[in-house]
Amino acid sequence: MGLDTTANDISEWSEVFGNCYLKSCRPDAFYQEIIDMLNSLEGCDGWFTEHYGGSGETGKKPFQRHNTRKLDAIRDRMDTLGLEYVDKCVLLTSLIRALDAVDNTLGHYASYLSGWSPRSYRTMKMEVPRRFPLISENTVLKGDVFEALGHHYDLIYFDPPYGSNNEKMPPSRVRYASYYHLWKTVILNDRPELFGKACRRADSKDPVCTSVFEEYRKDENGKHIAMEAIDRLIGKADARYILLSYSSGGRATKNELAEIMNTHGRLLRIREIDCRKHVMSQMSWTDRWTNDYGPNKEFLFLIEKR
Repeated sequence: MGLDTTANDISEWSEVFGNCYLKSCRPDAFYQEIIDMLNSLEGCDGWFTEHYGGSGETGKKPFQRHNTRKLDAIRDRMDTLGLEYVDKCVLLTSLIRALDAVDNTLGHYASYLSGWSPRSYRTMKMEVPRRFPLISENTVLKGDVFEALGHHYDLIYFDPPYGSNNEKMPPSRVRYASYYHLWKTVILNDRPELFGKACRRADSKDPVCTSVFEEYRKDENGKHIAMEAIDRLIGKADARYILLSYSSGGRATKNELAEIMNTHGRLLRIREIDCRKHVMSQMSWTDRWTNDYGPNKEFLFLIEKR
């Protein structure tokens, strides 16, 4: 629509996607030539294949070896091309999308399927991401959301992580850093220290990587720390309109969120969207963590800020 847009997130992959879709302006042909070359590379056994490539009926890995061998060759070559950062972000976005189309997971990388998914047999193929013509001035930030609120915006859309309202759910099961640790490694290509059967990055451990919005504990007054963070976030935001997205499976309830929003502005509308329950809730080995709270809903709260 041509509106100036600012995107912010603390994760490496979100910053890469933001640069790809909001900042890159070269024609598709520029990237297609490079992608054709990368797709043509012969695979090789490297770090990704060692830790994330499997083969045979007993191999429990996120990818089959023929795809991690392609990943090893492509990712190492990418670092030698001397590309500008925004252009490299386009290629990394293409690489992640190609890997996502052939993985052996439920959509995240905290665990893997014991048997091979049908798509894992396909050979990954990078494609030029579908971008929009740049007709606006866009900004991509990577940092704490509270530090990103130093400007006035006509509309701010907040989509914080939800954590879980289930006291039995381990924190690692609801944290994006553990869900998508592999994308961070693909982007950085830093060969980090790993731990556990899922070969997660050491910096995605619960004591190391935390978000106040994923916090499951209460403060000394008995209030959920995550809810206080949302209240502080809405209060600090300098915007005419604020749109907040939240899940019925999170710490805050619909009524509690409506109360917070009403404190900081005029609540214009609440919309409920029925969403299919997270796929992990259907798995027998997570029964002790998932309770039947009824239909899973996504809440959208729109306020006009005072």
